[in-house]
Amino acid sequence: MASVHESLYFNPMMTNGVVHANVFGIKDWVTPYKISVLVLLSEMTKNTQITVVEKRRLKKQILPLLQGPDISLSKLLKIVGDCCPNFASSVQIRIKLMAEGELKDMEQFFDELSDSFQGTEPDVHKTSVVGLFLRHMILAYNKLSFSQVYKLYTSLQNYFQCDKTKTTTKTENEEADMELTNTEEENEEEQELSEEREMEKEDLDFPIGEEELACSGPLSQKQAEYFLSHQASLLKNDESKALSPVLLQKELNNLLKFNPDFSEAHYLSYLNSLRVQDVFSSTHSLLHYFDRLILTGAESKSNGDEGYGRSLRYAALNLAAVHCRFGHYHQAELALQEAIRIAQESSDHVCLQHCLSWLYILKSRKGEDSSVLLEHSVKKAVHFGLPYLASLGIQFLVQQRAFAGKTADKLMDALKDSDLLHWKHSLSELIDISTAQKTAVWRLYGQSTMALQQAQMLLSMDSLDSVNVSVQQNNTESFAVVLCHLAELHAEQGFFSASSEILKHLRERFPPHSQHAKLWMMFDQKIQFERAMNDGKYHVTESLVTGITALNSVEGLYRKAIVLKAQNQTAEAHKILQVLLTHCQKVKNMEMVIRVLLSLAELYWRSSCHPVALPVLLQALALSREYRLQYLASETVLNLAFSQVGTFQRWL
Repeated sequence: MASVHESLYFNPMMTNGVVHANVFGIKDWVTPYKISVLVLLSEMTKNTQITVVEKRRLKKQILPLLQGPDISLSKLLKIVGDCCPNFASSVQIRIKLMAEGELKDMEQFFDELSDSFQGTEPDVHKTSVVGLFLRHMILAYNKLSFSQVYKLYTSLQNYFQCDKTKTTTKTENEEADMELTNTEEENEEEQELSEEREMEKEDLDFPIGEEELACSGPLSQKQAEYFLSHQASLLKNDESKALSPVLLQKELNNLLKFNPDFSEAHYLSYLNSLRVQDVFSSTHSLLHYFDRLILTGAESKSNGDEGYGRSLRYAALNLAAVHCRFGHYHQAELALQEAIRIAQESSDHVCLQHCLSWLYILKSRKGEDSSVLLEHSVKKAVHFGLPYLASLGIQFLVQQRAFAGKTADKLMDALKDSDLLHWKHSLSELIDISTAQKTAVWRLYGQSTMALQQAQMLLSMDSLDSVNVSVQQNNTESFAVVLCHLAELHAEQGFFSASSEILKHLRERFPPHSQHAKLWMMFDQKIQFERAMNDGKYHVTESLVTGITALNSVEGLYRKAIVLKAQNQTAEAHKILQVLLTHCQKVKNMEMVIRVLLSLAELYWRSSCHPVALPVLLQALALSREYRLQYLASETVLNLAFSQVGTFQRWL
C-alpha cells in the first residue's frame, strides 16, 4: 500500500518547493567567476551575430549562472558553447585580454558596465534580474579599496591561468595518444592502454563531476538561497538528481562554517541525515535548526512573541516525527504530548491538527486501533480548512478499511471524494498518492487488470507543479509504488525479463541510498525468490531469504518456511508456519494469514493427510471471501479441489 504519512512532515523551509532562507551577514561580492558572467552578459548585448534560437538558449541559462555557486571557467565556457558554439570563443577572448592585460583593463570594463543603463532604450533595465545583478556587482566593486582591487585582479589571473593549464594538459594528452596510436596501431596491448588513458582523461576533464561543485569559500546570499531551494526541491521531488549525501553534507558544513547561525542549513542537514537513516545526526541538526530559529528571532520578527512558542511546539512535533520514523515509539509519544501541551496553551488549532495526525499514525504503528482518532482527524481538518491533512487522513482511512475487508466500491467512492479536494486545491502530490493508492487496493483485492490500468494512468500523467530547474515531480514515492506493482504483475505472468527491465529502471530513478529504495529492493528480492523457486535453485533462495528478512521480518520468515517445505523439512516448516500464523492473527494481517494457511495445507498434502487439509483450506476460503481477496480466494478454491481429489483417491 502506498505510504502517506511521510507527507505529514512539517517543513518550514519549503512552500511549493521554494526555500525561505535568510543568510545573515552574507552579501554579494565580486569574484573572478562573476566577472566572467559579467563578460558574458556584456558580449550578449554587443554581439549581433547570435541567432534568436541561440539567444533564447543562453537566456535560459542566465538565472542558474547568476544564482548558482562559482564554477570553473572551462565549465562556464562549456555551458555557453552548448547554447552557442561560436559565441563561447568571443567570451573566452574577452576574458583572456583582461586577464593577460593590465589592471586598468578591468577598471575600464566596470566603467563600461554602467553604460548599459544609459539611453532611452537601455540594453538592460535596472529593475530586471540581470539589471539588479549588474548594479550589485558595480556597487560591490566601487566599494573595494585599491589593495582589494589588486587582489581581485590577481584572482582573475589565477582563475584564467588554471583553466589555461588544464586546457594545455588536455591538448598534450591528446597529442600523446595520437602518437601512440600512429606508431603502434597494430599492437593490441598498446591500443588497449591508449583507450584506458583516453577514458581516464575524459573522467578527469569532462564532464565536470560533483567534486567541482564543492565551494572553496562562502556563498553570497543569493547563491546560498538558490543552493538550498534547489537541493530541497530535488530531495522532495527527484532525489536521484540531488547531490549525494556525503557531498551535500560537505556543502552544508561549508555554509555553516562561515555562518553557524544559518538555521535553514541545519534543517537541510536534518533532511539529508534522514536519507541515510542517521538517527543521531538528524536529531542533532533538527534541534540546532530550532535553536537558531529562536535565537535569531526569525519567527518573532513576523509573529511577535508568539513566534517563539510556535517554534517550540513545532520543534517538539518534528522530534516526535523523527522518533516515530525510526521506531522509537515511547520517545515519540513523549515529544508528541509536549507538542500538544504547548499548542493547547497557545490555542494553535493547526498545530493540534498536525499532532492529531501523528497521534493516529503512532497508534497504528504500535498495533492499536486508531480508526476513531482517524475519523475525528478528518472531520477537524475539514472544519479548519486544511485540505492537505484531510486528504491524507482519507488516504490512511482507505488503507485501514481495505485491510478490514470493505468493498471496493466504497473505497473508490472515498478516494473519489479526496480527488475532488486534490483537483480543487491543485494538490498534485496527493493526486499521485491517490492513484498509487488505487493501484495498491486493486492489487490487494486481486484485480490485476484494474491495478495495471491505474499504474499506467499515473505513469502517463504530468505533474501540475513545475519544480525548479526543469525537474518534474515524477520520482516520488507514488511512482516507486506503481512501478514496483508493475514489475510484480509482469513477474506473476512469467515475463521475468520485462520485470527485470522495470526493476533496472527503478534502480536508476531511486539509487540505493535514496529514501524510497527499500520499496524496489523488497520487490526485487521477492521476484528473484519466486524465480529461483520455480527453477528449483534452493541454494540461491537462502541468500534471498536473508535479504527479504532484513527488509521485512514477516515476509522473510514466510519465505524461509516455503524453502524448508520445498526441501522436505516438514517439521521445521510446520513449526515456523504455526508461529507465523499466531503472530499474523494477533496483528490482523489477514493476507499473510491466508497465505500461511495455504502453505500449511500443502504440508498436509505432502504428508498424505488430505482430510486434515480440508478444514484449513475452508478456513482460508472463508477469510479470503470475508476480506474480498479475490486472487487468494481463487487460489484457495484450486487447492481445495486438489485436496478433495486426493481424499477421493485415498478412499478408492
